Amino acid sequence: MKALTFSTFGTPDVLEYIDIPIPELKTNEVLIKMKAIGLNYADIYRRKGNYHLKGNPPYIAGYEGAGIIEKSNSLKYKISERIAFTDVPYANAEYVVAHESHIIPLPENISCSLAATVLLQGLTALYLSSDSHKVLPNEIVLIHAASGGVGQILTQVCKLKGAKVIGLTRSEDKIESILQNNADYAITLNEVWKSNVMKITNNEGVDVVYDSIGSTLTDSFEVTKNCGHVVFYGMSGGDPKFIDPRMLMDTSKTLTGGDLWSYLTSEEERKRRAKQLFDLIINGDLKIKQPVNFKLSEGIKAHEYLENGHSSSKILLIPDSE
Repeated sequence: MKALTFSTFGTPDVLEYIDIPIPELKTNEVLIKMKAIGLNYADIYRRKGNYHLKGNPPYIAGYEGAGIIEKSNSLKYKISERIAFTDVPYANAEYVVAHESHIIPLPENISCSLAATVLLQGLTALYLSSDSHKVLPNEIVLIHAASGGVGQILTQVCKLKGAKVIGLTRSEDKIESILQNNADYAITLNEVWKSNVMKITNNEGVDVVYDSIGSTLTDSFEVTKNCGHVVFYGMSGGDPKFIDPRMLMDTSKTLTGGDLWSYLTSEEERKRRAKQLFDLIINGDLKIKQPVNFKLSEGIKAHEYLENGHSSSKILLIPDSE
């Protein structure tokens, strides 16, 4: 089978599209013929060597995708069933082996492409808004990277919960995209963004900040009201500075870290959370942008496209055989 791999760390040029053996099945596992594979910033971190990886070179990144079961050693799943996953390694390949406990069955009206587009970002938005911080009606929520994959869904979910949302973006061109996701305000992350947030909140600050940038963490606390909450769940802008615990004590502010895999702890949790997400889409409560597709063999181009910030939609890798 073909797979998108890398054996050294670095720029997208280290990626290689090569032949490797189809993985062997163990008990309670299935072999999935992939239809769509989600490309995420975590895959860039892995390619650069600053994020956890499984296996040995040649490395295969990717943890999210959807396809059709081609072989099954599971009593729960049969050949030809459509399934998806969001935490199975080695996904950037034509065939992927998954344990039955990590499988998410797809409803009839959720396509493989849609599942690969929405699962990781959608499940992240749901845990952020319910587990990391339970968003309440009339709270003011500030979302960094609001035009990104998580940001778009998180904005919509917070609005469904009755909150007011301020969306941040580095690009003036993405302001309209944020507003289209029902944000109340959209502002650019420039030298005056903090003062703009304080003006919007009448100098009181926001109730909660969702910070996926990392390097902005100190600034996020500056625009959070006393007794407010900052949720740190990504570092696309680099590592944050250390937070002074004395500041937390003096202002009664709270810092929470977030990682989706801390919540996908069982087969039941994966299915329950995925059903909640799929129901929101099926009922029309969540609007998901059409993805940008690249062939799996075009992995270098796809990584460059994502890393350079060219897209406000999810990027999918489609096996060349499809």
